[in-house]
Amino acid sequence: MNYGFLDFLTLVGSVGLFLYGMKMMSEGLQKAAGDKLRNILAMMTNNRIVGALTGISITALVQSSSATTVMIVSFVNAGLLSLSQSMAVIMGANVGTTVTAWIISLFGFKVNIASFAIPLIGIGVPLQFSKKNTYKSWGEFLIGFAFLFLGLEYLNQSVPDLKANPEIFAVLQRYTQLGYGSILIFAVVGMILTMMVQASSATFAIALIMCSKGWISFDTAAALILGGNIGTCITPLIASISGNIWAKRAAMGHLLFNVFGSIWVFALYYPFLRLIVWLSTAMAGSPEALLDFITHTDPVIVDGLNNKTLDFTQPENQTLLASFESMQYYVSFGLSIFHTVFNLINILIMIWFTKTYVYIVTKLIPTKASDEEDVSHLKFISTGMLSTAELSILQAHKEIVLFAERVQKMFNMVKELFNEPRENDVEFVKQFSRIQKYEDICDSIEVEIATYLSKVADGRLSNESKHELQMKMRIISEIESVADSCYNLARTIQRRNNLDAKFTAGINENIDLMFKLIDQALDQMRVILESTVPQFADVTKTKNLESEINNFRNQLKTQNIIDVNEGKYLYGTSVVYMDLIAECEKMGDYIVNVVEAEADTKLS
Repeated sequence: MNYGFLDFLTLVGSVGLFLYGMKMMSEGLQKAAGDKLRNILAMMTNNRIVGALTGISITALVQSSSATTVMIVSFVNAGLLSLSQSMAVIMGANVGTTVTAWIISLFGFKVNIASFAIPLIGIGVPLQFSKKNTYKSWGEFLIGFAFLFLGLEYLNQSVPDLKANPEIFAVLQRYTQLGYGSILIFAVVGMILTMMVQASSATFAIALIMCSKGWISFDTAAALILGGNIGTCITPLIASISGNIWAKRAAMGHLLFNVFGSIWVFALYYPFLRLIVWLSTAMAGSPEALLDFITHTDPVIVDGLNNKTLDFTQPENQTLLASFESMQYYVSFGLSIFHTVFNLINILIMIWFTKTYVYIVTKLIPTKASDEEDVSHLKFISTGMLSTAELSILQAHKEIVLFAERVQKMFNMVKELFNEPRENDVEFVKQFSRIQKYEDICDSIEVEIATYLSKVADGRLSNESKHELQMKMRIISEIESVADSCYNLARTIQRRNNLDAKFTAGINENIDLMFKLIDQALDQMRVILESTVPQFADVTKTKNLESEINNFRNQLKTQNIIDVNEGKYLYGTSVVYMDLIAECEKMGDYIVNVVEAEADTKLS
């Protein structure tokens, strides 16, 4: 066999170039679409038809069903889409991915796209140096498009020639004469191949090339594509591993849709394939004509046509080449028809069973009590596979809102601790331990969110998103400072009890008033974090509350000196009292910092 290690590396590199080009195309288009892409997905309704059409259009745009499905899984994880909504979008994504197949099919043989690849890069590279982000994104798209078809061209040249290596062909031939067994075997091969490269489009390209060279039959190539349809589920499954229960259910729904959709095709495989051959023949030409031609033609001539080594100055060879390329096109057309019709029939049938899918995945992945009660882990984001960098910011924001809710809950615990009867030591220690635990949890959450945002920052972001990311890093730091203040308040209250400091009714009333002001500030902070566009009135209200807290602190400090001098309470009591007031004032500063940072990203 004349196929060395260098040839194998060339094959691997060709697949890599193809996949990298597809990734660049996807990311470039997503960034060019920007917030429009976010809003389309975030504003989904309960209408399953709209959901399916959204899945089709988004996948056609980003050229990857895996990218769309990972986005959907992360949106479900972030609570931006319900499980039912996600199922309709995922079903549509399977149809949208056929656009990639048609691009490969139509351009792969009708046009020598590789000859345009370098000029496309020549157009795309200058755009990369543009000051306008949109132009940069379109430049990235053009370069990715060029890389994709360069990879396809190199893949076409680097796949081992099975006809020239009879030992490989003999092994392959052994598994092509087993009827349904052959179909199942090649479907498994397609599934494994797609799981390895995490792109069904790459499997489609390989099946197309092998079939167009006559190495495998049309039936076998279709089985590879069918297997690739199942194998593409691996990416969202990986993405959901460390996600919440809803993300796992969305990924499982994607898997079930593809598996159930493949079962009926396997059951009716040959009748369905005859329908595809009839459709392809009626619309373009027979996809089986190429294999018949190769079987009954001199192998030397076939090799010459494949490798373009014949003397094409002779008219008969030119005619033969034109006929050969037409038959190759019929193969690609037929495989694209197979891919499209299969997915269209699936969605037309299964979209009416969306609720059934939701019911099944809910039963397969039931809710555990710990999923609702465990607050020590992130709920909306995970440290696993990220969705696209731009879309991940939404996920992080959802987690920040929850972080703020947890900190406010911690402050409520502090208020309960302050009012806990001193003689009830057991309950006091229990409540203090809960606050201490929450402090540790908040420290951990800050680190996890910051780590996630750092990973997002590694992606290519627009200037607006970079600024938003910086503000979110500031916000989580300030929210954690609020948690620190809550813990400091708890420790001061504990010190009050240990010193047996006697708080007067006036002190208790003043502290309760200060706590109410902090409560109002925390409520306003959450309103601004949760709103799509914060109102200036809300921001102003928070700043006014902070000024009120400062003024009240100053009044209490002045009155405290008077009260100590008049002997209303001991100096040691006044120290604990003022420490509580000072910590509340610090908390007010942290809260207004959060509000200013959030308003900076949404009002600028």
